[in-house]
Amino acid sequence: MLPLRFLGACLMVLPCVVAARAQGALGADEEAKIAELVKASGIPSASIAVVEHGELVYARAFGKAALAPDRAADASTRYFVGSISKQFTAAAVLLAAEDGKLSLDDRVSRFYPELTRAGDITLRELLGHTSGYEDFAPQDYLIPEWTRPTTPDAVISAWAGKPLDFEPGTRWEYSNTNYVLAARIFEKATGEGLFAFLKRRIFGPLGMTSATDGYLERRPEDAAPYTRFALGPPRPTAPEAPNWYYGAAQLAMTPSDLARWDIAMLHHKILSEKSYRDFTEEVRLKNGDLTHYALGLGVGDMDGIPRVSHTGEVTGFLTSNAIYPTRNAAVVVCTNQDSVFVFETIAHQVAKWLLEPESRVADKPPPAELSQVESIVEGLQRGRIDRSLFTPNANAYFSATAIEDIRASLKPMGAVKQVERTRTSERGGMKFREYSVQLKKGTLKVTVYVTPQGLLEQFLIAQDI
Repeated sequence: MLPLRFLGACLMVLPCVVAARAQGALGADEEAKIAELVKASGIPSASIAVVEHGELVYARAFGKAALAPDRAADASTRYFVGSISKQFTAAAVLLAAEDGKLSLDDRVSRFYPELTRAGDITLRELLGHTSGYEDFAPQDYLIPEWTRPTTPDAVISAWAGKPLDFEPGTRWEYSNTNYVLAARIFEKATGEGLFAFLKRRIFGPLGMTSATDGYLERRPEDAAPYTRFALGPPRPTAPEAPNWYYGAAQLAMTPSDLARWDIAMLHHKILSEKSYRDFTEEVRLKNGDLTHYALGLGVGDMDGIPRVSHTGEVTGFLTSNAIYPTRNAAVVVCTNQDSVFVFETIAHQVAKWLLEPESRVADKPPPAELSQVESIVEGLQRGRIDRSLFTPNANAYFSATAIEDIRASLKPMGAVKQVERTRTSERGGMKFREYSVQLKKGTLKVTVYVTPQGLLEQFLIAQDI
């Protein structure tokens, strides 16, 4: 069995934790289970905030904000929250609409007439991911292009100037391009910078003192970002260059401050009732089909309990934020390592303890896909890779260090016993596929992007916790 290092310890509970309660705040047994998940996964840290009865009742961090030099994480440590930033951009647009500066039904052409089909796409379609603009960032790893400085308008020009992936309003497809464009439209309409507006109208009134543009306002006490190749050790990584994720995934904050936003959502603060309905109402396609998405928010349920949620990912960080409106509750989990999906496991487990739901989603794969996945995994166990199967970006990811970490960590796990496909979707003009790969000594999660030409843009291996 591959040895996994325990990279952190449970830290003190800050004073914001409410102690005198009949239920809700996690007890010693639950905290021990979270600590074990952190230990088993090898991530440096996980930080959790819990809202119950519309109040912040629990905030605690487990593990290390940084490994070298060693620095403990606590409930005041900030994490990048990735695409959870999108709901704040959507809220800013809704506030601008309340102020009469724009409308959700405004066409993109009012602000960017030069973009593809600008006269046919509305701001609402941008926020609901039904515009047809291709995602500029579907990859779940840092590609070389993102290490070079850019501007939001450069991203918009390059990606919203392409032919559409589909007719506006006829499909739902996640796209960061939509939110970079929506943020710049907001700024053109209001004459105010997005992040300054968020501080003035949302972060300040809600007491979210840690929330800011994490790329331009980094702090020494922030959690450090880490990545991982298959089941190898945590590797320090650098964040993307500023402005790539402008309006789409650029915010950083503590879990407690994100929970304060959740409380405002539960209490219908900040936004008007009409704006709140626009914000949380599930987007429908032109044919009436559902999308399970509102404006920067996923809309669904957990075993019949309504849930408004989103996850977030940028290089070195993964975050989950889930609000349960009918239970007046929310769960936030932030981690400072990408490629390890234990953040979802922890978030689900905490919600289960809080709300007692049970859920499981499974999808059976066609056999034709499985042999290639098995062959690539077995080749990597021997330190070999057929680079003709991969795109230049994917080949850049499979550096000598990556291949050696993958080989060293996977070889002791033994032969592949079974491969199952667990999820499929489309994003960035590519097919996304997720697999569960069972080996003799453990199970892996493999996420793949396949280009229209049949090349692999991504083949990431992570431990299935």
